[in-house]
Amino acid sequence: MTASSPESSPHSPADTISVPIPDRRTDAEPHDGPAGHRRPVFLRRDRLGAFLSIVLSGQLVYSAFEALKGSLMLQVSDVLGIGIDGFGAMMSIIGLAMYMYVPAGWINNRFTIRSILVTWCAWRLVTLLTIYLAPGLSFRMMLVIAFTWAIWDAIGWPAVVNGLTFISRDDRGQGRGMIMGFFEAIRRGVEFILATIVVGCVWAFPQHWKVIVIGFAVGYSLLLIPLIACLLHFVPRNAIAHQDNTSANTAALIGLLKVMARPRIWLAGLAAMCLYWTYVNLIYSSAPYLKLVYNVSDGVSGLFGAAATSLVGALICIPTGFVADYVFRSSAAMMTAALTVIAISAAAVYMLPSSKMMMWPAIILLIVMSVGVFMGKSVILAPIAELDLPEEINGSAMAVASFLAYASIIWGNSMTAGIVESYRHNAYEGYQIIFLITLAVALAGAACAFALAVVGRRRQQG
Repeated sequence: MTASSPESSPHSPADTISVPIPDRRTDAEPHDGPAGHRRPVFLRRDRLGAFLSIVLSGQLVYSAFEALKGSLMLQVSDVLGIGIDGFGAMMSIIGLAMYMYVPAGWINNRFTIRSILVTWCAWRLVTLLTIYLAPGLSFRMMLVIAFTWAIWDAIGWPAVVNGLTFISRDDRGQGRGMIMGFFEAIRRGVEFILATIVVGCVWAFPQHWKVIVIGFAVGYSLLLIPLIACLLHFVPRNAIAHQDNTSANTAALIGLLKVMARPRIWLAGLAAMCLYWTYVNLIYSSAPYLKLVYNVSDGVSGLFGAAATSLVGALICIPTGFVADYVFRSSAAMMTAALTVIAISAAAVYMLPSSKMMMWPAIILLIVMSVGVFMGKSVILAPIAELDLPEEINGSAMAVASFLAYASIIWGNSMTAGIVESYRHNAYEGYQIIFLITLAVALAGAACAFALAVVGRRRQQG
């Protein structure tokens, strides 16, 4: 299989950005210090626009609906006239994207990153404006729109992470962990800022909350217009699947099958799945844990929950990417360390007695667990990027890995929530089970990540 780039305009700025050939040195690669410490390629001037465009495409598509669920779920539901149960039904349908990641890998082989992201953003723009502005839109039609979002999320998300891999390719193999760390940090920062602006306006003018929510939802949807322009201007065209004597569709399918036959992709995907499962358990082990086990106030538990599941992530993501690239020199090794931290902290919390005096030690250990979770989450798909797969099949690799990484959503939430609910009158015992599950899952993930790191190191030495 060989790479084949579509024809493009010679005057398009985006098409002047090409992936550097290994071992090539040019004067366009600025030094940030002594030899060997050049700036990662995605932070260089000729790639920064592409990097920010791809990152924002992975966040702004969600900013006018999904990203508001944590702070304005009730208000959005009322604006749409669907109620909380209706909002939950739409979120469940959007979650069907999980089952479409693998077939979406074929599409990511068949079409360029830029074309997928532009189409994804354009469809979101049209449908968001429809649900917020179309008078008398039926709930059934909203569910149909939510289903189209699920389809496009399954196609678009792998294109985002594939795009990050594409623009971070350089001649030293550095920057893969850092780009994922920057990506996660920027996404969380943008989500926090946009949601805070709306919440602040609703708090300041409560009598006009409905106009405010609709206005900002439409405004955030319209942000996709300049984003589409930036994607077209900055993002270079990548190679797509091609094979002699076969159609483009067949070549894309062959590329997907080749990806699925690679054991290292499954190791990376399983390690990511275990990491994300521990993240799901962390959500239920933050604010609900303090509330049910130690009977703290809603304000205190909410503050702790925000710190454990948001603030820690915002602070830890970028440093983690740097450590993965320049200390461990392997995102798989970083994942091993992260999952080990999670396992140790989960075991320590499990061994704490139920005494009220243990609340502060439990809080400290859960913060440590959160650090481990976001250490891993910062580079969750970076091990796939470090496999150095052919450019034309890397999109399907990201699709398969995304399916594995986020598969625990299917059972993790319901399992953990079910345990919490079943032991509501004896929360301590319920959480003992949850921490044991977290320990076992973290150890399994650490084993997969360690095996991947060892195999990768041997291949480099060989």
